[in-house]
This record gives sequence, C-alpha cells and structure tokens, in this order.
Amino acid sequence: MDIANSNVEQLSRARTQETALESLVNQYAAALYRVAYSVLRNGADAEDAVQETFLRVLRHRDTLDEVRDQRVWLIRIVWNIVLDRKRRAKTRPETDDVEELARVLPSAGLSAEQIAAAAQHHARVLACVDKLPSKEREVLMLSAFEELSSVEIAEVLKITESSVRSRLFRARNLMAEMLDHARSLR
Repeated sequence: MDIANSNVEQLSRARTQETALESLVNQYAAALYRVAYSVLRNGADAEDAVQETFLRVLRHRDTLDEVRDQRVWLIRIVWNIVLDRKRRAKTRPETDDVEELARVLPSAGLSAEQIAAAAQHHARVLACVDKLPSKEREVLMLSAFEELSSVEIAEVLKITESSVRSRLFRARNLMAEMLDHARSLR
C-alpha cells in the first residue's frame, strides 16, 4: 500500500510541476521573446532562446517553489542565454524580414505610408540603441522594453540599484542626443 501511495504522490507532484511550467510559459513567453529579440534582432533566434530558457526551467523544475520572483528569474535566464549566443556569434547582420517588423510594429488602422514611416522610425530607434555603450544599452532594454524596475534590473544584471539608475540616466540622455541628431540630419 505504501508503494501505491508513493506512486500516487509522485504522479500528483509531476502534474503540479507540469501545470506550474505551463503557467510560466503562458504568462512569460511573450516577455522573454521581447527580451531575446531586443538583443538578437532575429525572430528565430529569439524563439530558440525562449525555448532554451524553458528547457533549463524544466531541468530545474524541482526548485520552482523556491524561486522568489519568477519573472525576474526567467528574464535573467533568457538574458544570459542571449548574451552567450551574442558572444559566440560575435556580430550577425540584422534581419530585414517584413514578418519581423510586422511582429513588433503596430499596424491596425494605419496606411501603408504610416506603416513605412513607423518602420523607419523603429529602425532609427533600434540603431540608436545599438550605438549605446553596452552597459547603458542593457539597462535601457530591460527598463524600456521589459518595464523592469531598478531593483529587478539590478537583480538580473547583478549590479547595484544606484548603478542601474545612473546607467539608465546616461542611456536616456544619449538616446535623446542621438535621436535629435538624426532628426536634424533629415
């Protein structure tokens, strides 16, 4: 009888873990994709990074209950994955795939000219983000694209909160200067 109870208990625990993992995927997959895409600039690579993130979570599913802030934990995992991929690949050309632009740009009710203008503006902003020093770029992407707080960014990047605020201030100022400069050239 003890073996039967043990098997039922194990099966119940496995179902609970499966439900918890499914919930994580449903709740955070889109956010993780945005983080990965903001660094990798390639949809397929970003999807691969998200899948790898959840594979790592699956390997550590027994410790899911111990995770204090699952969102920050998952973002830290995908962040490390994409940075490792970026380091390994060194520099890869950005994709000009229309499908990728459609995925990240709003298009409901916009004319073709407005969509083209939005795509150009989007490309200019991303080009300016790419020109930022890496420390400022990292903080800006996590703040602006993922809307993480200073505390959460500090946890993801393993730096102090004051460093986050300082880098974010510099990043925003540099972005404003670059966008003003780009506007003045048009």
